Amino acid sequence: MLKIVPVIIDEIYIPTKRRGELDQSKVEAVTEKLLNGEAQKPIKVRSGKGRFVLVEGINRLEANRALGETEIGAYVVQAPKF
Repeated sequence: MLKIVPVIIDEIYIPTKRRGELDQSKVEAVTEKLLNGEAQKPIKVRSGKGRFVLVEGINRLEANRALGETEIGAYVVQAPKF
């Protein structure tokens, strides 16, 4: 079972492919939910080159960043093997 770990937001690398998934309306919706105290699903990251790389959850990540959070709960998953 995956364990949720705190990850420093500024240390998460966002690949170009994930940046294309950014949707400002979704960021605003998540921000509103966070302000109302609603729990959110952790993002997914993987380890790569001494840093964390975003796998899933760019809108949740950016909503937390917009609120001034410095850490976010994340699942650390394995990179796919090719």
